[in-house]
Amino acid sequence: MRFFSTLLLVSAAVTASALAQGVASPFTVAESGRGYATLRDAMAAIGNGRGTVLVAPGRYAQCAVQQGGDVTLRAQQPGTVILDGVTCERKAALVLRGRSSTIDGIIFQNLRVPDGNGAGIRLESGNLTVTNSLFRNSEEGILTGDAPGNAISIDRSTFRHLGRCDRDLACAHGIYAGRYGSLTVTRSRFDLGDGGHYLKTRTPRVTITGNSFDDSGGRLTNYMIDLSNGASGTISGNEMVQGRDKDNYSAFITVAPEGREQDSSNLSIAGNSASFVPGLQRTSSFVANFTGDAVKIGQNRLASGIRITDRR
Repeated sequence: MRFFSTLLLVSAAVTASALAQGVASPFTVAESGRGYATLRDAMAAIGNGRGTVLVAPGRYAQCAVQQGGDVTLRAQQPGTVILDGVTCERKAALVLRGRSSTIDGIIFQNLRVPDGNGAGIRLESGNLTVTNSLFRNSEEGILTGDAPGNAISIDRSTFRHLGRCDRDLACAHGIYAGRYGSLTVTRSRFDLGDGGHYLKTRTPRVTITGNSFDDSGGRLTNYMIDLSNGASGTISGNEMVQGRDKDNYSAFITVAPEGREQDSSNLSIAGNSASFVPGLQRTSSFVANFTGDAVKIGQNRLASGIRITDRR
């Protein structure tokens, strides 16, 4: 399995809580140079405009809501900023409903809410770009609403110890993208899932390339990639390892298991690898297609016991 630079965030974060102490104004709006004691106030200062909030190293029991504008939230030192355990509106550490949002170098952790969907980011409108960030030990990493005219892009980020399917509540997932226009996930890592899917999306277009899905330490997990209503686009260059402790091990990738809303005949799945953890012998399907669409499945490296595809 490949390892990504985002894994360095874990070790870098160890010193973050100590660094937070004594910083009078840890949140600075770059354009004005003005400092704020809380993330909420810094985001509010940008309002419906455009601005960047630079965050000093630290562990912050804070959350914030973006009500408008184009906001960038960036760690001054990637991997030393942690948003820890506090949600706004019983949703997420960051609730985003502006025109656009960019998140760079932030760690989100320990986020739980009564409805079981506590997330690092709850995206309700606008475009979202996430880079070099870590989501861990929460119910969901990123959860979105519906915004067909907008796009989501995630690069060089890690999603660890996320998801759940308990308490008679709807399942949570590592990433759950609603009916946005498109989803791009590149050079990222998903591991140690705690239930649900690693990546679930209802977007009509996807680009999922160069990622690692390591389920070897997962528990009660489901699919690696769930295209809930079908999609066009590309799934390539991903490495997938299925673990022993699965709630559902019947497939690695699913196409429209919750009903076909988009034509998937222009979906290309090629250049990926799929295997089981060492010593595990079982049968599974690489792609489970719940539609009559002729998904383009090219050459993929599949371990013994993994069928290329099945129609369901």
